[in-house]
Amino acid sequence: MAQHNETGKEGEAIAGRFLENKGYRILERNFRYGHTEIDLIAQKEKLLLFVEVKTRSGNRFGHPEEFVSSAKVRLVMRAAEHYIFAKDWPHDVRFDIVAVLTTPNGIEVSHIEDAFY
Repeated sequence: MAQHNETGKEGEAIAGRFLENKGYRILERNFRYGHTEIDLIAQKEKLLLFVEVKTRSGNRFGHPEEFVSSAKVRLVMRAAEHYIFAKDWPHDVRFDIVAVLTTPNGIEVSHIEDAFY
């Protein structure tokens, strides 16, 4: 497996544990709808969370969250809409980004709530 794929998988695992520590229950990992993948789908009480995880080893070219394109946002929202209707989810939803940055000093995790609408 390519190094960037391994980095991404590690970042998703870190993000999942981070959200679980904040009281979220992970419902889905790598949920696919068509060609779109939602990294994590989580729930906390009556809130359904769709999470894009971005992992980078260093911020030389920018912070991880800056790499979520508008095209990716549209795709995630379309896949989320499918999930919401398939599960008949009647409550609130939110779209977040969890940014995982690995540095020589350790791992930094940032949780950006309501990252896109």
